[in-house]
Amino acid sequence: MALSGGHKNRGELRIHESLDELKTDLADYIAELSEASVKERGVFAVALSGGSLIGLMGKLFETPYIKTVDWSKWYIFWADERVVAKNHADSNYKLAKDGLLSKVPIVHSHVHSINDSVSAEEAADDYEFAIRQLVKTRVISVSEINDCPKFDLILLGLGQDGHVASLFPNHSALNEMEEWVTFITDSPKPPPERITFTLPVINSASNVAVVVTGDSKAEAAHLAIDDVGPECPLIPARMVQPAIGKLVWFLDKLAASKLDDSKLNNK
Repeated sequence: MALSGGHKNRGELRIHESLDELKTDLADYIAELSEASVKERGVFAVALSGGSLIGLMGKLFETPYIKTVDWSKWYIFWADERVVAKNHADSNYKLAKDGLLSKVPIVHSHVHSINDSVSAEEAADDYEFAIRQLVKTRVISVSEINDCPKFDLILLGLGQDGHVASLFPNHSALNEMEEWVTFITDSPKPPPERITFTLPVINSASNVAVVVTGDSKAEAAHLAIDDVGPECPLIPARMVQPAIGKLVWFLDKLAASKLDDSKLNNK
């Protein structure tokens, strides 16, 4: 059985007994957003992350989604990427291609990966320029409250240290409010060079989903979601708070094991 609940300012919580249940709910959620976006705008602009997220999206290339989703209307982006060759084991593009994109009929030209032949700074600038061009043509919407792109969906994982995308605790990239895409060369997790969406872009999305599994993420989930005191560290995941859009947390019971269960009710 799934548990669901809300938390003041922290979005909707969907907690699942098993990974299989979580994967099915996540696929349903993405498919529903895709259908609604295509009906409203004619396209579905979605940004992915790396890590375990792609594997957890695996139900999408199974029945019924492989046939019912309008894959031709999807435009794929990355909320963060490692500045490595596209065929490198650390590449989020390779992870997504191998684990999802090669298994669904997405239009190749709709997949927007970074320029992997330049520096991290140049890759970030190039990626922002590409996104700006697609905002102009409304492949990506624009936020009503600022000039940021408004992605239909941004999918994020959660690191044990509370990082999302490549926004790490106490890193200066968290303070970037002007750029849409920034770069880092000193990631605390290898590889060191990365590009990442900034917090204003993440928080301008129509929908943000954070997918968290395993007991190693339980403390980070607690710090990101629960009412913790000012003495607790302010982790990047807690700074994810869409201005107008909707935030949903998908957790398995292990990742949710340290949450304040008074915020939950049976679904």
